[in-house]
Amino acid sequence: MHLFGSAHTRRHFLKAAATSSVAFTLPPLSARAAGSRGEERPRSMITLWMGGGPSQLETWDPHPGGAIGGPTKAISTSVPGLQIAGLLPLMAERMDRVSLIRSLTSKEGDHERGTYFVKTGYRPDPTVQHPAIGAVIPMQLDGEPIGEQLRMPSYVSIGNARWPGRGGYLGGKFDAFRMPSPGTGVNNLQAAVKDIRQERRLAGLDVVSQTFRIGRQGHAGATRHSETIVDALSLMDSEHLKAFEVDDEPASVRERYGDSDFGRGCLVARRLVEVGVRSVEVSLENFDGHAANFAIHDRLVGMLDPAMSALLDDLRERDLEASTLVLCIGEFGRTPRINPLDGRDHWPRGFSAVITGGGIPAGRVIGETDPEGGERLIDPVPVQDLYATILERFGIDHTRELMTPVGRPLAICEGSPLAQLLS
Repeated sequence: MHLFGSAHTRRHFLKAAATSSVAFTLPPLSARAAGSRGEERPRSMITLWMGGGPSQLETWDPHPGGAIGGPTKAISTSVPGLQIAGLLPLMAERMDRVSLIRSLTSKEGDHERGTYFVKTGYRPDPTVQHPAIGAVIPMQLDGEPIGEQLRMPSYVSIGNARWPGRGGYLGGKFDAFRMPSPGTGVNNLQAAVKDIRQERRLAGLDVVSQTFRIGRQGHAGATRHSETIVDALSLMDSEHLKAFEVDDEPASVRERYGDSDFGRGCLVARRLVEVGVRSVEVSLENFDGHAANFAIHDRLVGMLDPAMSALLDDLRERDLEASTLVLCIGEFGRTPRINPLDGRDHWPRGFSAVITGGGIPAGRVIGETDPEGGERLIDPVPVQDLYATILERFGIDHTRELMTPVGRPLAICEGSPLAQLLS
């Protein structure tokens, strides 16, 4: 059933819903705050999620010429002495604007468990569902209203992520708003019937919803049905819905991001943070190179390079760099050993991430992996420490304990901030 009618009908329904104690959970950024620039702007985060486990050796940490290097070449970058894979020529020119971690460590080598761990900072636990960091940031920051509410989701997942960010024990209201096909707007935001019929539908729905709420008294957390409807109708009234589209961007801008869903997703991410959305995740999937690893990376890194470099350029040109933290990461890396299928297998014992913006120092390289392919790491960085650093940059106390639905207090993050990225 379509729930979307005229602006008048929607406003009437929203007013009625508000009287039934339904919380409006989207981010309370004022139009003035969202439109500001520079360091004073409310901060946002963009996560470029490399699903499937990208190879560090074909991206940010090549070791050409040896047994583990394979056919991947290395190229010099704008940071003296630093080389990255030749598949990233555009990012090579911009490495002086980012920081690179080459020694991330995890104990989870399974895709689902590894993804859960890297997105939440916690290993899977059957007794609790942890929230993704992308959900924690808006939840913590938007607890302090700073103006009229922005009628947009606070957390958006763009692309076909196998495990999109979730609110975990924070509740379904903090799950990411999903946009599988970037750049074409959001589906189902127009009514399929005339306004008068739509108004009757909403009135009938309100009667049913009230009856349902009466029957569920004392079980407020059991359903988000009414809240979801309120959020959807409110989103329809947002003046910023065009941020989900890219057609009004100049052709030259769209071309810089690349003709791919990932490129368009990165462009939408820039548009979303520009209007005030706190957290955006853009997924580039299928890095799982157990076979034909090098062909897979040729194709996917060929999408990553123009999209990421264009995103960083746009954020700088629009004075959004200081307020937007960008993280490029996957659930683990790939084995130094090349298997008989010309592939690399799962390797959580030393992989890479790129981080920039949001006050993060640039041009730094943390950690080293063994050029011979062993497990020896210099300056290993647990994923939890990376997230403690990010939370610190957002002014969030990572040691703060949040209460789970069963009354169990859990720290937001169990890591320790990295001094190299805080000074």
